[in-house]
Amino acid sequence: MTVGMMLSKVLGLIYVIPFDAIVGEKGAGLYSYAYVPYTIFISIATGGLPLAVSKFVAKYNAIEEYAVGQKLFKSGLKIMLITGFLAFLILFLSAPAIAAAILENRKEGFTVEDVTTVIRAVSFALILVPFMSLIRGYFQGHQSMGPTAISQVVEQLVRIVFLLGGALVVMKFLDGNIVTAVSAATFAAFTGAIGGLIVLLVYWKKRKADLDDLIKQDKGTIDVSLTDIYKEILLYSIPFVFVGIAMPLFQLVDVFTFNRAMGSIGLGGDVADRAFGILNVQAQKLVVIPMTLATAFSMGLVPAITKAFAAEKMDTFSTQMNQAFQILLFLTIPAVVGMALLASPVYSAFYGYSEIGAKVLEAYAPVAILFALFSVTAAVLQGINQQKFTVLSLLVGLLIKLSVNIPLIKALETEGSVYATALGYLAACLINMYVIYYFTGYSYSLVLRRTLLMGIFAGIMAAFVLGAEKLLGLVLNLHHQGQAVIVITICAGIGALVYFAFSLKSKLAHRLFGSRIESFQKKLKLRA
Repeated sequence: MTVGMMLSKVLGLIYVIPFDAIVGEKGAGLYSYAYVPYTIFISIATGGLPLAVSKFVAKYNAIEEYAVGQKLFKSGLKIMLITGFLAFLILFLSAPAIAAAILENRKEGFTVEDVTTVIRAVSFALILVPFMSLIRGYFQGHQSMGPTAISQVVEQLVRIVFLLGGALVVMKFLDGNIVTAVSAATFAAFTGAIGGLIVLLVYWKKRKADLDDLIKQDKGTIDVSLTDIYKEILLYSIPFVFVGIAMPLFQLVDVFTFNRAMGSIGLGGDVADRAFGILNVQAQKLVVIPMTLATAFSMGLVPAITKAFAAEKMDTFSTQMNQAFQILLFLTIPAVVGMALLASPVYSAFYGYSEIGAKVLEAYAPVAILFALFSVTAAVLQGINQQKFTVLSLLVGLLIKLSVNIPLIKALETEGSVYATALGYLAACLINMYVIYYFTGYSYSLVLRRTLLMGIFAGIMAAFVLGAEKLLGLVLNLHHQGQAVIVITICAGIGALVYFAFSLKSKLAHRLFGSRIESFQKKLKLRA
């Protein structure tokens, strides 16, 4: 399932490159106006559902009360169809009001009707996605991860093919209307959901006989009412929902405040649309790369952390916590430093040169550390049964973002929104970390010392990368898309070699990855 999730995220990054070439930064801005509200709706409707349902089904399967899980499944399918249709109606009917709130009655750029059209196009996906999420959760509860993984990848592939194909056909072969092209792109969420659902139904047909056999083995000693079932599901899912919608909620603040702030300093209309597309689509997609990779490594330790805490093995708990935080920082610090230093060629390589894009990416890259840290600390809070504080920390972070977003945008333009997000996430991370310390007594002293060491190595790495970039800039054009790729490849290679050389020399890598590093070194020596 991890491979499926990673592949789905990679596909979600790659499609932005051709999509940007088709509709441009302005089209990406319009796309984001529709997609951020949709993401909030879909996250609330399904954010914690697969995990909550899987946890519930697995719990009762473990005591051979298979009928309880099936009772939830049958009832849940009906409820998800109803709530999905209601969510679709709410977003569809409220689209004009949302569009008006986004654009603040401005006279330039996209109109309320334009934004309404793309919001309504994406709203159709809400009919199917909650229904599909329940089926995924039911399979996961039976320890069957294949249906979820494969359906996620198929859903993403179908969505991207329709998104790019639809936008290309409209822009190149039909009327070339950017609103119609972006509407086709947002409607692709619905076609993707159809693809994912077909995969799940095929799996259901194959597995139905085995699931029916389990019901025959049911003990039948427990009869849980539907009211109690849904209470339990809600308790399981609410923390996951809040973690899942953290980033979209921060983006939603921008959706409703960005245009107003930019317009107040004379940068409304097309300028604001392009800047918003860069902020919440192009740059954001690049920033989550180091976050995704680092979180995948460190989150693998969370089950062991949870197990150690439940068994009251606090020494093991501290050791695992140290590993999780250090691996997270070890991977993200050099990645974000490199991305910030090479912001101009990185942005040029993916989307073509943009001065605003390079500046936004340079400011945004370090925030990936906070994104990753929030995800891991929230997961640890879930593991120590203090997930309610995740809600508190997120609300505090959002309040800070909401308070400073407009003043910072007025002072620093698009980068001001990035700094407001950083302040909000920093507050949320600090609260999560304090709660972990308060309830477990975990000390951050080792992590802080090691972070300082990683920072020194990243600083040395930065000097080499900057030197290489300056030298390559003498013979290559950093703003040319093809030549920018060469610059990134060489500079990133030099940076990685320097950083890992110091990590190996200081034995830091050995302390974090143990026998894997020793095995890797032996292989290198044998090849040499």
